[in-house]
Amino acid sequence: MLSPYPDDQDLWQLAVDHGLEPCPVIFDQVPAAVLYEHAAYLIPGRMAHWSFGKQYQMLKMRHDYGVGKLYEMVVNTNPAYAFLLDSNSPLENTLIRCHVMGHVDFFQTNQAFSESPDNMIDVAGHHADRIRQYEFQFGKNVVEDLLDRVMAIEEHADWCHPFRQPENRQVPERRLGLRDSGGDYEDLSPSPADRPRRHLTKPRTYPTFDLLEFLMNESEHLEDWQRDVIGMVREEMRYFWPQIRTKIMNEGWATYWHLRLMHELELDDRDFVDFARLHASVVAPNGWQINPYGLGSSVFQSIHQKGGDRELFLVREIEEDTSFLRNHLTTDLVQELNLFIFGPDQRDLVIKSQDAKAVRDQLVRELTHGGIPVISVVDGDFHNRGELYLRHHHDGLDLDIRYAEETLRHLYCLWGRPVHIQTVANERPMVLSCDAKEVTKSTL
Repeated sequence: MLSPYPDDQDLWQLAVDHGLEPCPVIFDQVPAAVLYEHAAYLIPGRMAHWSFGKQYQMLKMRHDYGVGKLYEMVVNTNPAYAFLLDSNSPLENTLIRCHVMGHVDFFQTNQAFSESPDNMIDVAGHHADRIRQYEFQFGKNVVEDLLDRVMAIEEHADWCHPFRQPENRQVPERRLGLRDSGGDYEDLSPSPADRPRRHLTKPRTYPTFDLLEFLMNESEHLEDWQRDVIGMVREEMRYFWPQIRTKIMNEGWATYWHLRLMHELELDDRDFVDFARLHASVVAPNGWQINPYGLGSSVFQSIHQKGGDRELFLVREIEEDTSFLRNHLTTDLVQELNLFIFGPDQRDLVIKSQDAKAVRDQLVRELTHGGIPVISVVDGDFHNRGELYLRHHHDGLDLDIRYAEETLRHLYCLWGRPVHIQTVANERPMVLSCDAKEVTKSTL
């Protein structure tokens, strides 16, 4: 480097001078164990669940064996928080901070994030406190069992209007350990047997795609504290939905801008070679999977070449992954990036098509709704017996039947009565039904 590496404020100002709109960023260099813990939980201080521990072990093992390295993690708040691996070199941290500026600008300007809360770390921390209170009151295993069931369907929240508040959500007025004398807390909650039954308002409208909200408002099987837990999981999932919808754009935008900002710095020959090597590893093709860094940044470079900064910033603001690829993944880019559709042929995986339109359509189809099955509630009083009837909006991809059966068992425990889902398997319409004893299949 011909001069000392720029500090955080210098890089923030460089980003602003190039038209980016990042909010203030707090950088923190942390050990690998801390970084991977934050990455597993996604929000620092989030409620505890065994699935986050499982994710941590997978990430940390990849790091320890040298088959995967996480350089940073950014939390979408205002100010934003960026956690950097403390073993990064000064050059790596400079590139990563440029990358972070792209992420933070995207969080601040893309329409999908327009209603995201600025204080999600605080919100998640309050959720974790409430979960610990419920564990003390009702037992850790009871609360964990409930979280297992709710998190099995956590993606099925309102993703079109992610921060619309549910009409009937009520947080229990009294929580264990909250006292009203000498502090901010109230007396212990009465036992479930002593608590008056809540009368739900039920202006049921079908279909609804917000399964979590429907269960929270309509299930007569749940206690108020259980509705509160569903509401917490739902609120956190709504925070993540914009990130699911913009994964390729978000990573591509950050990669495009770390490349562009790094070229503005006075790097010596050695640093420039090291930077080029590091950037190449970021955008390199990833086996049989799409690399969002490489694909997204290539599309943004193409947009800039054709329309300049004005078109670039407009796309960043109004698009999400599906429209981004449908509108801007050109035939030339498909050929340049060597994208293709592959599939099984007897015992081998073979290339099925390299046609640009087919590749684009396949990518858009896989990214629609984040690749998550679209499920709607059709009837909460099926056959006038209080049974729950759901419909899978089939888009050419069948449900994983084994996974669906286990999920129906979780839903049965949350609804308290039989649950049915209509779907298509092997091109044949069918209904999966779950009662207290078993899951059955019937054709339509």
